[in-house]
Amino acid sequence: MSSQAKVAVGGVVVAILALILIPTFILKLIVLGVIAIPVAGYLMLDPSQRRRVRAQGRKRLGS
Repeated sequence: MSSQAKVAVGGVVVAILALILIPTFILKLIVLGVIAIPVAGYLMLDPSQRRRVRAQGRKRLGS
């Protein structure tokens, strides 16, 4: 099993445990934070920096 697969399985296990053990309101706040933090970081970049980030993503998709 590759290390990426181990991380994915671990993430699924943690998510299932979180659904069982953590109250719904707190779980929603955690999910919102996981999504909002990278989006806020991207929006704080200058337009030239955003262009470079998009170019990196396209370069990785092609390889």
